[in-house]
Amino acid sequence: MRVASDAADAETLLAAVPADERVAVVDARFVGHVHALRLGLTDPRFEAVAIPGAVTVRPAARPALDRALRTAAGDASNGSVVVGIVADRVAELLDTDLHRPELGELVAEVPRDPQARNEARQAVAALDDEAIRLRTAVKSRDGFFTTYCISPYSRYLARWCARRGLTPNQVTTASLLTALIAAGCAATGTRAGFVTAGLLLLFSFVLDCTDGQLARYSLQYSTLGAWLDATFDRAKEYAYYAGLALGAARGGDDVWALALGAMVLQTCRHVVDFSFNEANHDATANTSPTAALSDKLDSVGWTVWLRRMIVLPIGERWAMIAVLTAVTTPRITFYVLLIGCAFAATYTTAGRVLRSLTRKAQRTDRAAQALADLADSGPLAEAMVRVWRRIGVKADKSGSRLSGAAGAVVLLVFWTWAEPYGSWLPVIFAVIYVLNAGAAVAQPLKGALDWLIPPFFRAAEYCTVLILAAKADVNGALPAAFGLVGAVAYHHYDTVYRIRGNAGAPPNWLVRAIGGHEGRTLLVTVLAALLAATDFKVALTALAVAVALVVLVESIRFWVTAHTRGAPAVHDEGEPA
Repeated sequence: MRVASDAADAETLLAAVPADERVAVVDARFVGHVHALRLGLTDPRFEAVAIPGAVTVRPAARPALDRALRTAAGDASNGSVVVGIVADRVAELLDTDLHRPELGELVAEVPRDPQARNEARQAVAALDDEAIRLRTAVKSRDGFFTTYCISPYSRYLARWCARRGLTPNQVTTASLLTALIAAGCAATGTRAGFVTAGLLLLFSFVLDCTDGQLARYSLQYSTLGAWLDATFDRAKEYAYYAGLALGAARGGDDVWALALGAMVLQTCRHVVDFSFNEANHDATANTSPTAALSDKLDSVGWTVWLRRMIVLPIGERWAMIAVLTAVTTPRITFYVLLIGCAFAATYTTAGRVLRSLTRKAQRTDRAAQALADLADSGPLAEAMVRVWRRIGVKADKSGSRLSGAAGAVVLLVFWTWAEPYGSWLPVIFAVIYVLNAGAAVAQPLKGALDWLIPPFFRAAEYCTVLILAAKADVNGALPAAFGLVGAVAYHHYDTVYRIRGNAGAPPNWLVRAIGGHEGRTLLVTVLAALLAATDFKVALTALAVAVALVVLVESIRFWVTAHTRGAPAVHDEGEPA
């Protein structure tokens, strides 16, 4: 800490600070809550932050701070500006994006006379900023179960972790390990194991809430942390599905098809969420009668919670799974889960389709690119795009693109289900699917319903793998299919989180190396037609291992080194997954 007499002196002192360090300018007369300063000076998500009487910048914004101080010093020297609060003047002059945190009841000001200083100190003493800090550690928008059954006490666990120097990433890892132990208990197939698994799954969710609350409480945000929090949630849930399937198998009940179906349905639900949000992330004229009705319903408190509950967010979903695991069987657990998720998917998708059809919005190039990245088109689809363009065939109307893709998906899934194992008819429809996959992305995805194209592609690939593995009817085929879909789903989730973090989609070489959605779908149908059921199981296993290795190695390398590339710290405050 250095004391400067004016803006010119501050400029001189800051010049001696290494350019790769964060710096702040705080008025010596500042009066306010410690947490107000904490919000203003320590949040790592923003390059430049200001509150009354204080301004801070990260290394990328240091040149902007130097220019602002130079201008402020010049204004003061020529008498054009009355000497005042230097930090506030510098904040006004910053020619970069400036974040001003919402302080609410917190006090942060620079009194100009003794009376104002005394009043400010009384206001500080009258308010417990620690209580506010604890309250605001809870996510602003969450599900009913999380809000009323978990957060009232998990916030205190977050504070306990902060006072002992634990990081959000450590808590996230503890949550993952707890869920994996829960999956192991479920895999025992005993009633005691199922009860223990349910309790551990709930405790894992408590830790899952705690890591985000700890991040908000201690302002420990990071790119790596956001990725770990998001991907571990998926890994925990799907590993638990596998544990339930293993436990059921020990009791003589094969529910692998149900477990894989639950993962497929849940993943497709998430893709619908991601695609819709990305398509409308920066859309203009983002209004519709459906959205207006939703806003009206939000004014009626009980409808808000009802609508949040029926979509089965992670809190409600995990609580339901935990209770059903403890008191029923894995088969019943999966039946209820599939029915609940199917209803939730129908409800949310129908509402979003209505919004899309009735809103007048211009989709941006960024949104179109995000949807193209989410489509996960491989070399075959890219080749078909070039063919369509070369022969002059263009799908200018988004409706024809969507209907063509949807029709190809329905035909592929239907005939894969209708034909016996080993038939070549699914291969023919997989070829038709490849042709339509290229046509669907031949033009920018800016149509009202083009956000449905990535979910259709996910459903086609995942359901094809599920059906062919089930029809192979050999021991181990469905677990191998579960592993393959899990590896591919990880790649698709990884794509989403890179786009959300403004880090761009995975490199094109990675998408090409694992074939794209259309290449993998065609390959699996060809393998099923060529190979005996036992050999098909081996091929699925090998494909799952290959995809997992390539995707995981590249993904881990990318996220672990994200901070060295200057990627901004982030934290997911979106809707509950």
